Amino acid sequence: MANMLLPLEERNLTPDQVEALDKRRDLGLTLQVVAGQFSVVCVLLLLWVGQDLTYSPGWAHPMAFYMAIALGIVFVCGLTGTLMRRGVPQLD
Repeated sequence: MANMLLPLEERNLTPDQVEALDKRRDLGLTLQVVAGQFSVVCVLLLLWVGQDLTYSPGWAHPMAFYMAIALGIVFVCGLTGTLMRRGVPQLD
């Protein structure tokens, strides 16, 4: 009898398909971990962004730029990792 806890699409997979699914979900978890680590970096950068925006002249705001890059990495890796773990079919 099939495992009723699995989604319908995953109940009748071949061993090779199960292995590919596991690899995709592992990569998704890795991307989620990267997003979590960069979110910690964002919290630390937040301590300096206000001072950087207040006291740095003109467009010279390196901490704000680092914060923007780190937030971009958090959103891209987090969303991609979540989609890969959720079960969206991988494009081959």
